[in-house]
Amino acid sequence: MGITAGLIGWFIVVELVSGLLQGYYVPLFSDIVHELGIHDSDVNWFEAAQLLLSALVLPILAKLGDMYGHKKILLISAILTAGASWWLAFSGDFWSFLIAWALQGFYVVWLPLEIALIFERGRRQNRGVSTTRRAAGLLVVGLQAGAIIGALAAGRIFAATGDLQTTLFIPAIAVTLVAIVIWLAVPESEPLPGRRLDTWGFVILAWGLLLVTGALVYMRMIGELNLGASGWIWVGVLLAAGVAMFWWFVRYELRQEDPAIDIRVLRKPEMWPVQATAFLVGISLLGAQGPLSTYAGTDSSLGYGLGLDATDRSNIIGVYLISLIIGAVVFAITSRKASPRVILIVASALVGIGYLLFLPFHTELWQVLLNLMIAGIGSGALVAAMPAAAAAAAPRGQTGIASALTNTTKTIGGTFASAVFGVLLAVGAGTVASQTAASLGGYLAVWAICAAGGFAAAAVLFFVPKVAFADTLPEELEQTAGESQII
Repeated sequence: MGITAGLIGWFIVVELVSGLLQGYYVPLFSDIVHELGIHDSDVNWFEAAQLLLSALVLPILAKLGDMYGHKKILLISAILTAGASWWLAFSGDFWSFLIAWALQGFYVVWLPLEIALIFERGRRQNRGVSTTRRAAGLLVVGLQAGAIIGALAAGRIFAATGDLQTTLFIPAIAVTLVAIVIWLAVPESEPLPGRRLDTWGFVILAWGLLLVTGALVYMRMIGELNLGASGWIWVGVLLAAGVAMFWWFVRYELRQEDPAIDIRVLRKPEMWPVQATAFLVGISLLGAQGPLSTYAGTDSSLGYGLGLDATDRSNIIGVYLISLIIGAVVFAITSRKASPRVILIVASALVGIGYLLFLPFHTELWQVLLNLMIAGIGSGALVAAMPAAAAAAAPRGQTGIASALTNTTKTIGGTFASAVFGVLLAVGAGTVASQTAASLGGYLAVWAICAAGGFAAAAVLFFVPKVAFADTLPEELEQTAGESQII
């Protein structure tokens, strides 16, 4: 059976719920803080815990999908996410909520597994790459639409019910229904026989990810924890240990017949620029949203900032999310005729241009919105393109892990940026008229780094062969699969 509109439609529903999870809780954070009796700064630990768990489980679940079937792992991750969502609704203390919030991070593997399922089914019709590109654009539209719906619905449901627990039932119900949809409506892929789980490889990788992401989260919290110079020493130690673990991981994987992550595939010119792009785009896509929100709320009497209230700030985020949808739709349409390599390069350049425009133009609301729209269109196209491009560059049996790695590298890039941006914005804070506002120099540095990330991604993508990411003829497919070449 080939790819059907119905299958893609069901996956769009799954991504709507994924987006709902990502947008629903943010407007409720103040009420969650009050309900749990914690401090506003404690919310950072929710993000940190989910980020660490996601980074650890994403490559493992993706590999298990390649080995045993992508639907099985998609269903298991949906069930785990549903269980965590119900736990959140009934949590009455900080630690219980923190554990449930972290476990809810299993949803991060949904999109890579969906991409792998679509690609594997399209492969049988010799159009897996082109079909996956178009489907990926539609899935990202569903994801971003879900985020918008979640952000808009949460506050209104809470206002209507006046009860936080009842409000938290909504995402739990949604994920439960999605698990049923996956169970009944999604067909299974055909894994290659004879695969094995490289347990030690994943243990080494997990420790490397844990140490690096832990160091970056720790860096961001140094000021909040008042750790001073000793905190920076520990950040350096954790980073060095994480890099050492990654070096060990590469050496170990090169000796394995069925490695956790095939380093030889990552070295290919079709693959490493895509993974590098995911890291570089994660800088702005995941790391710049906090600074954007605080800049929009900064009192304009300081000579910068927009002085907007919470409602207007949420509207700016909404415009940015809509631009991501536009980028994903444009990618889905243009990928039918234009070169995927060219689309990736142009999209990365748009991210760089959008943030570069912030340097001279940031004092008026229309300027900020225009800059964000340009960067958002590029980011939306990249979010849709990168998992599909990675799947196209991977040999048969590794599409899930290749797609998932774009999420992992994007997350690490966003974590790195978030930590660095926190430091940059803290420098000079209190030296301006407001004791809480970051300096203009800090914001300019953030935008410059985001722009540099976009242009650097465009540059590395020139190393991708011009014929990459194209559909392959059946006889070529068998040959390249056997030689671990692109398909």
